[in-house]
Amino acid sequence: MINQYGGELAALLTAVFWTITALAFESASKKVGSLSVNLIRLFLAMMLLGVFGLVTRGSFFPFDASSHQWIWLSVSGLVGFVLGDLFLFQAYVVVGARISMLIMAMAPPIAAVTGLLLMGETLDAKSLLGMALTFAGISMAIMARKEPGASNGKNRFSNPLRFRYPVKGLLLAFGGAAGQGVGLVLSKYGMGDYDAFAATQIRVLTGVAGFVLVISIYGGWSRVREALMHKPALKRLSLGAFFGPFLGVSFSLIAVKYTSSGIASTIMSIVPVLIIFPSVLIMKEKVTWREIAGAVVAVGGVSLFFI
Repeated sequence: MINQYGGELAALLTAVFWTITALAFESASKKVGSLSVNLIRLFLAMMLLGVFGLVTRGSFFPFDASSHQWIWLSVSGLVGFVLGDLFLFQAYVVVGARISMLIMAMAPPIAAVTGLLLMGETLDAKSLLGMALTFAGISMAIMARKEPGASNGKNRFSNPLRFRYPVKGLLLAFGGAAGQGVGLVLSKYGMGDYDAFAATQIRVLTGVAGFVLVISIYGGWSRVREALMHKPALKRLSLGAFFGPFLGVSFSLIAVKYTSSGIASTIMSIVPVLIIFPSVLIMKEKVTWREIAGAVVAVGGVSLFFI
């Protein structure tokens, strides 16, 4: 089964890793700011990947990568890490995390279309059904989430279609989804048969350079210095960097190496569902039956990829 479904299993592990890192980075971002978190997490990941490469491949940096791999993986890092995350974090500010996460569930079809156009990937009927069920389950779970501070016990989003959201925020969230979906396919195209962890390091190096430029433009270096002095935030950052840019992103490249970009992206998109349960246990949030039903539907959709 591991040989047959290696890509799908790697994608499922990626979703688990990203669930852990989301909780860690959410806590750290509230303490030291998202730009600082983005730069520090990528720098820590670069060091972890370098040590891993030194032990497994005898080189701290991926000097053996071809020019094709350096170019396309670097572009992938800019699209996925820098542009995608910048759009997504700004979308949180404009329309909130719940709507942003729903629109981020568009990443799988974006990845599938990009994989079709760039690499000629196709999906069978069962895979399309699995994608549809997973997207439906995620939508059920996220649309049921209550906004903190909702009054009188009523869910102000019980009928979200009645509300109008700023077009700017929706476009920013879509930009985040596009960054994730397109970045994943570009990674697959650039990586080829190259080592997934070394390929991730190239993406991370580009991400570090991109955020250094962004922080320099916005004048955020004082926040970075404050973040480096904040021990509780650094602990969460270290945990998030290990499970996110180090393990999570590397396993996402393993996933697209052995299965289609659309399937891998769909399985990885169940993070908003997986995060419900640790949010209840750790963050003491309340969960509704609709959220549980959405989780069941999403897991059912993912299970179709393994049948």
